[in-house]
Amino acid sequence: MTEEKMMREAREGKPQTAAKKESERVTRMGSGNIPALVVEFAVPAILGMLVNGAYNIIDSVFLGHGAGEIGLSAVSVATPIMTVFMAISMLIGAGGNALCALRLGEGKHSEAEHVLGNTFTLGVLVSILLAVLAHVPACIEPLLSLSSATDTVRPYARDFIQIISLGCVFQIVGMGINNFIRTCGAPNRAFLTMLIGAVGCTIFNAIFVMGMGLGVVGSAWATVCGQCISCITVVWYFTKTPGVPLRLRRKYLAMNGALVRKILALGTASFVLQIGAAVSQVVTNYALVKYGAMSPIGADNALAAVGVVGRVAMFTILPLIGMSIAVQPLLGFNYGAKLWHRVKKTLAVGMLGATIIGTVLWVLIMVFAVQIIGFFGITDAALVDLSAFALRVNLIFLPIIGFQIVGSNYFQATGQPTKSIILSMTRQILFLVPLTLILPEVLPGILPMFDGLDAVYMAVPCSDFLAIFTVGAFVLVELHRLNKRIAESKSAAQFATSEQAAQPQE
Repeated sequence: MTEEKMMREAREGKPQTAAKKESERVTRMGSGNIPALVVEFAVPAILGMLVNGAYNIIDSVFLGHGAGEIGLSAVSVATPIMTVFMAISMLIGAGGNALCALRLGEGKHSEAEHVLGNTFTLGVLVSILLAVLAHVPACIEPLLSLSSATDTVRPYARDFIQIISLGCVFQIVGMGINNFIRTCGAPNRAFLTMLIGAVGCTIFNAIFVMGMGLGVVGSAWATVCGQCISCITVVWYFTKTPGVPLRLRRKYLAMNGALVRKILALGTASFVLQIGAAVSQVVTNYALVKYGAMSPIGADNALAAVGVVGRVAMFTILPLIGMSIAVQPLLGFNYGAKLWHRVKKTLAVGMLGATIIGTVLWVLIMVFAVQIIGFFGITDAALVDLSAFALRVNLIFLPIIGFQIVGSNYFQATGQPTKSIILSMTRQILFLVPLTLILPEVLPGILPMFDGLDAVYMAVPCSDFLAIFTVGAFVLVELHRLNKRIAESKSAAQFATSEQAAQPQE
């Protein structure tokens, strides 16, 4: 902002007031009541995650009614590829947001805006590349084969992916920069942009799929339209809203190699987490088909059961992810400002909040597992029992999973990418994949009351247990380091006070 413009805004009064108000939204992250801030940031973040999760279900309902089984099959084939798009979005967005929060905490406002500008540019460039690759047969056809696309489903899945790829710019930019709004101290505004996008997607699905009968193509265009609306609201916030703490400025759009490397380093953990989910799903499906065929329930029913369990499990995990997203800007700002006691307290409050949410959800799952399974239209008694058993086993450690999620995210938020990447890999890549392959071969020999299919279900809680202990070890070391820094800060403050008191009074 030029000096002349600042003077003009000062004379007008209103923009200056807005700027002061928005600035206070940021600075309060380093001075406000921590439990109150966590609640304020967590509620819209959790609601936003649930809105996105609910949209996926609503989208499937529209497509199932409007396009039938072929439509649902096409989307199933496209899901792993769409997961890659999501992973790239999180790579850029989460990394940029973490770095931005750190720079704001350090008082480096211009560098924070530079990070915002580079995140935007990087998102646009990567989006263009993905759209091009999605339309190159040598790239898209092998991916469709890897996703088990049949000859019947392949053309529908190809159309869906290629249309979605055209809207990648809206997904990556809109979702990537959305978290920056939280870092600006406006969590409700961040939630509103997500809600607008989800509502838009639902409305366009109703028009294109149900009203115009466009089927898979209509569903894809509905998704793109919803993402476009959400993206516009996000960009508008950083370009047109008066007095925002961060501006999307033209001079910061030029790529800076050092900044881009830092963004990608900090975002790698989120990227690995998404890719790990895709890999573990492929391995789990393989194990379900193999051991389901050996059981009376059959391979198809085994896949159906875990499909339902997976949707329920994802919905229960979303609030915990929302809590980790909520505390990220608070952790980053205070860490950058070297307010170590606030960092420690924010981490503790975030973990406590996630544990409380996880415990409440765990009670509901344990008590109402059968009813939850029935909600998805499963009526066969044997399949209901199997699904309820798998659901309870899958989420047995839900009360403490929040500790693992928030603890892992802490290292990303505080600019420690190596630790964050390691912890992101532990559950799915290092633990879940090997256990899914090994446990069905070993467990029935040790405990004959369980068969190979039961062991597949048990791989998830076993990996959760190991991941929780791994995160716990990292967190304990980090708490020791924070306590040391808190003690050093107190000693430095006491020394400065004594030095000042010792100086002769004039």
